[in-house]
Amino acid sequence: MARQARTKGFIAQTRSYERSTQLLMVNQFTINLGFYMLMPYLASHLSGTLGLAGWLVGLVLGVRNFSQQGMFLVGGTLADRLGYKPLIVAGCVLRTLGFATLGLVDSVPALLAASAATGLAGALFNPAVRAYLAADAGERRVDAFALFNIYYQAGILLGPMVGMLLTGIDFRVTCLVSAAIFTLLSIVQIRALPARRGDNAKDDKRVSVLAQWRSIVRNPSFLLFSTAMIGFYVMQFQVYLALPLEVRRLGGEGTFGTAAVALMFAVSGLSTILGQTRLTAWCKARLAPGQALACGLLIMGVAFVPLLAATAMPVPDVGVGLWLMAAVPPSLAALLLAVGTMIAFPFEMDTIVRLSGDRLVATHYGLYNTICGIGITLGNLLTGAALDAARAAGVSAIPWIALLALGVGCAVALYGLHRTGRLASPEAAAQPEPATA
Repeated sequence: MARQARTKGFIAQTRSYERSTQLLMVNQFTINLGFYMLMPYLASHLSGTLGLAGWLVGLVLGVRNFSQQGMFLVGGTLADRLGYKPLIVAGCVLRTLGFATLGLVDSVPALLAASAATGLAGALFNPAVRAYLAADAGERRVDAFALFNIYYQAGILLGPMVGMLLTGIDFRVTCLVSAAIFTLLSIVQIRALPARRGDNAKDDKRVSVLAQWRSIVRNPSFLLFSTAMIGFYVMQFQVYLALPLEVRRLGGEGTFGTAAVALMFAVSGLSTILGQTRLTAWCKARLAPGQALACGLLIMGVAFVPLLAATAMPVPDVGVGLWLMAAVPPSLAALLLAVGTMIAFPFEMDTIVRLSGDRLVATHYGLYNTICGIGITLGNLLTGAALDAARAAGVSAIPWIALLALGVGCAVALYGLHRTGRLASPEAAAQPEPATA
């Protein structure tokens, strides 16, 4: 009965928003479903079925990430100038082509082009979707982004399961089904998603793109906030990097290791689906946005304490003790990372809008994603180096100490920004003069 009541409450909350907002949330679930049913299995397809060398597999995957992170600012700028809907539709169409190509070609140049297309697609629709949702939800945007995160995480949770079944038949089937999902998304959005622009879109179009970019990079509060939030994404990404590696290190590559990794992902996704809206409501009633952000990142840092504590315990050679050691600390870390993310994410999205002054919102999201994307790349390189150093030195606590320090440091930085008023809405600033021909 309790689960049924929660489901009804979740549906009622979704229906309380405009139809366009409802569509954006369902779209995000479907986007993540289509993406995550394919991407976890792409490396195995490239190295196994196609027999590519390891460096080529890394190149194909790296091109996708680079094309997405490097083009976020351009995608956000285009969304502010052309409207949000055209960029959302263009991104879905481009991902349709990219995923279909990944399943139908085996030459390296074609694979690189397809991988770049899938990354560019994300750069086009991600800032547009978030700016559209912020504009549509208005004063309810914190709650809207909390609900949005449930749809987002549900797609991440379900996608790999569907992909595993389809890839068991043939990876090409997975690619074509994913491409079909994005085709359907494109059609639905063309027909059902209303056109939407920012409230000041007409005024903003009279200003040159370079002048707009200069005005954003001259906003120190926005840049400081973006830099402080890099730690949020680096820690969040460890669910895909350090935690699975730790599970495999202790549990092995066999059935148990696979099951323990699956348990970890299930804990992360299900906790978000079940707890996001209630946790956001609790934080809104008791914390200022800056305090909620600092609290979320502090909890994410503390998430690595169970792994740190486990390094002080002897590791059993076999049996139940080994299984518990391999499964419990990473799953507890994944749960705490999810709780910290649930607390911070809605206020993070809201803070970007406030710091933008409700102007060029998609462009701000685009630059924010680019800054955090660069930070994720550097953070993962350093995390990987810490993991290697831990193995070489025989001191397995090194990466967990570093990640704990990162969480505490970023939480302190965000609290400092909050205390000094840098996370509040800026005063109306003079806009740059329109560029002359």
